[in-house]
Amino acid sequence: MDLRLLRAFVTVARLRNFGAAAEELSTSQPALTKQMQVLERKVGSVLFTRGRHGARLTPAGELLLPDALQLLERSEAFDRRAARVAAGDEGSLAIGFGMSGIEIAPRAVALFRSRWPGVSVSLDDMSSTVQCERLLAGSLQIGFVRLPVPAGLEHLRLRRDRLALAVPSALDVPRDVGQWLDGRPLVRLTPSRGPGLTAQIHGLYAELGCHPTVLQESADLQTVLALVAAGAGPAVVPQSAERIAPPELRLVPLPGRAATWWIGAAWATRTPLTERFVKAAAEVARS
Repeated sequence: MDLRLLRAFVTVARLRNFGAAAEELSTSQPALTKQMQVLERKVGSVLFTRGRHGARLTPAGELLLPDALQLLERSEAFDRRAARVAAGDEGSLAIGFGMSGIEIAPRAVALFRSRWPGVSVSLDDMSSTVQCERLLAGSLQIGFVRLPVPAGLEHLRLRRDRLALAVPSALDVPRDVGQWLDGRPLVRLTPSRGPGLTAQIHGLYAELGCHPTVLQESADLQTVLALVAAGAGPAVVPQSAERIAPPELRLVPLPGRAATWWIGAAWATRTPLTERFVKAAAEVARS
């Protein structure tokens, strides 16, 4: 149905005068009369009777007027909501984060939600590799990933992370940590769960000239930390995991150029929503 015809119908019904309605609609009276004739042919009924007292709704017009009003109201509501979505006041964001984003990502989501409560935000844990794949595929809008990112993605550096040795608080770690680690059984995250972290750790081992062995694996970082706290053995983890570590653990920063990397927010498509979220993430990172 042509909304222009419905709007003309509603205006004539309200003003009960074709001349006044034509003036309000910024059209001529003959053009308005033609619009009403087109609408009457569409609905198969006469909508108005015209006389000395102006235009009056017929019984068919009385019955159809509420439906016309409802359709116009829904159309205007659609236009208002579309404008809010286009402006970034409403919508949805799918956010991904990996182990390095375990502290910053939830805080960024909380800050964003406090400012834009009309936006639905999902937050899911996945590796940087999976995040980048989903960003490029369009099923994820923002990722907290290990930098650099592949071609096709934009990014903003947020903060550095580094590798640290998680040990029970009472355990002393000597200064020559490379020698101390060589041949030592360690708890570790399953490589498939964090391929970027695994590559980072192997690069550090090569730099330090050590070859630790694997005591036990877990697909969950919190379980790795719990195993260390239970005395199973040390583990090499991101320093940012300190936020979720049990109180009986301490994280000793590891030396070496290979021990550090950048974490950033990445996205494939720039929209008002992604821009606002990235600004919130940058604010959290600065704090």
